[in-house]
Amino acid sequence: YEAIKQQYRLEVPEYFNFASDVLDRWTEIEKEGKKNKNPALWWVDGDGKEVKWSFEELGVLSKKVANVLSDACGLQRGDRVLLILPRIPEWWLVNVACLRTGTVLIPGTQQLTAKDILYRLQKSKAKCIITDDFVAPAVDSVGAECQSLKCKLLVSEGHREGWLNFKDLLKNAPSNHQCVTTKHHDPMAIYFTSGTTGSPKMTEHSHSSYGIGLTVNARYWLDLTHSDVIWSTSDTGWAKAPWASISTWIQGACVFVHKMPQFNPITVFESLSRYPITVFCSPPTAYRMFVQHKLSSYTFKSLRHCVSAGEPINPDVMEEWKVQTGLDIHEGYGQTETVLICANFKGMKIKPGSMGKPSPTYDVKIIDENGNILSPGKEGDIAIRVKPTRPPFLFTCYTDDPEKTAATIRGDFYVTGDRGIMDEDGYYWFVGRSDDVITSAGYRIGPFEVESALIEHPAVVESAVVSSPDPIRGEVVKAFVVLTPEYVSHDPEEVMKELQDHVKKVTAPYKYPRKMEFVQELPKTVSGKIRRNELRQKEWRK
Repeated sequence: YEAIKQQYRLEVPEYFNFASDVLDRWTEIEKEGKKNKNPALWWVDGDGKEVKWSFEELGVLSKKVANVLSDACGLQRGDRVLLILPRIPEWWLVNVACLRTGTVLIPGTQQLTAKDILYRLQKSKAKCIITDDFVAPAVDSVGAECQSLKCKLLVSEGHREGWLNFKDLLKNAPSNHQCVTTKHHDPMAIYFTSGTTGSPKMTEHSHSSYGIGLTVNARYWLDLTHSDVIWSTSDTGWAKAPWASISTWIQGACVFVHKMPQFNPITVFESLSRYPITVFCSPPTAYRMFVQHKLSSYTFKSLRHCVSAGEPINPDVMEEWKVQTGLDIHEGYGQTETVLICANFKGMKIKPGSMGKPSPTYDVKIIDENGNILSPGKEGDIAIRVKPTRPPFLFTCYTDDPEKTAATIRGDFYVTGDRGIMDEDGYYWFVGRSDDVITSAGYRIGPFEVESALIEHPAVVESAVVSSPDPIRGEVVKAFVVLTPEYVSHDPEEVMKELQDHVKKVTAPYKYPRKMEFVQELPKTVSGKIRRNELRQKEWRK
C-alpha cells in the first residue's frame, strides 16, 4: 500500500478523450501483435449466443454508431443522450460512440417507470433517447411532454412508429469517423443519483474524472492486466457499470457480460465455472445470496480476485466466501460523485468489516461538523480535501443546481454524506449514511454493525436496521429480517428473542434491536443497495 501511494502519479493533459487516447491506442497495440488475443468485450446470453469483439472491432462498430448519432440523429457535441438498455452489446457501443461524438451520456435502468423517464428527459433536456421494445411504450406515453426530445432510437429487430431503427442504421453507416477533440474537463456523462430526500440529482462527470481517475480502480483494486477477464454483475443503469468497463479497458483487459435478465446465483456459479473469468465484482447483496449455496460443488478454475462495492459487506459473509472458495473479497468504497475513495488494495492485510485505506487519488479524512479533522477512533463525516486544489477525479457539479453542489463543501472538504471512523492503523470503517445513524437514549448506533451481528446467526439471510420512534428513548433500533427457509416456520416470538440475545452477545448490548419485523424481502435500489430510508419513513409515519 505504501509503495502504491508513492508510485501513484496521474498526469491530466489539457485534451483527453477515452475513445481516441485509450481504446484506439489498444487497437494499435493489438495490430502490432503486442497484446494477447483477449477480446475487449465478451458477451453471452446464456442460451448459446456469444459476441466477442477485439479492440479493433469495438472501434469500427463504435465509429459506425458515432455516425448514426451525428448523421441520422442530428446530434452535436454537448447534446445529451438518455440510454436505457439491458446488458446487451449495443449498450457498450453507444457508450463509446458518445465519447467519440462528444455527446453527453445519461444511463438509466430498465426499471424506470414512465414518470421516472419523464423526469429525466425534462430535467436533462436530452435531445435523444436510445432504448428497446420493453421501454419504448413508456417513452411514447410521456414523449409529447418533452420539448427537447428530437430523436428516438430503437434497438430492436422490429420497427415502431416515430422511432428510428438502430440496427438498420448501424448496418448502413460508414465506419470512418474522426473523434472529436475534448478537453479533460468537458462533460462526458451525467448520472442521476438518488439522495435520501428529494428527487434524483444530475451528477456530472468530465472526460478525465472517470477516463483517467478510474486508473486507481483498475490497477490497484481490481488488480487488472491485459490478460484478465473481468465480470461485474452491475445493472447498466448504475454508475458501477462504467466504473467496471472503463477500468477494464484502461488496462486493456476484457469486459465479460452475461445478459442475465434476472439475477440468478446458479447462473453466476455456472458462468464462473465455464468461462475463464479471473476477476469478479458483485455487490454485498449478491455475496449474501451466494454463501447460502454449497459452492464446493463448483470449480471456479480461473477466478483469482474478488471485489465488492455498493454498501458494506458483512465480515461473516467474507469469511464464509473464503471458506468455500479460498478467495478474499476486497471491499471498495466510492460514490457516483467519485472514483474509488477507500479500498482493500492488493497486498494489503484485510480487516473484515473495514473498507480499507484511502485511495491515493484523494486526501481522505474524518471531519467534525465544523470541518476539523478528527483523531483516530472518533466518528465523523468521511470527507475528501478539495482546497486549495480540487481533485480532477471528482464529479464536476450537480448539473443546473449550484446550491446542492455548494452544500457538499464544508471548509476545505467535500463531504460524502457518510459517517465513518479511522482506526489507529489508518483503516476506515463505515458507520452509515448520515441519515441512517440511530441515536437511542444518548447512544449513537450504526446500522451496519447491528446487521453484521444479525447475519452471523444461521436464521438470517439478510437484514436492514433503522430507527423507530420510542416515547422513552426518542428512537430505538428496529430490524427488518429475512429468515432462512429453516426458520420461517419457527415461532416468531422465539426467533426474535433468540436474535436479540445473539446481538447482545456479539456486539455492545445497547445496540440490540428492541423491535423486529420478519419480511420476505427488503426494498432495494436497482444496484442492490438496501433502501433503509424507505423503511425508516414507514416507521416514522405510523
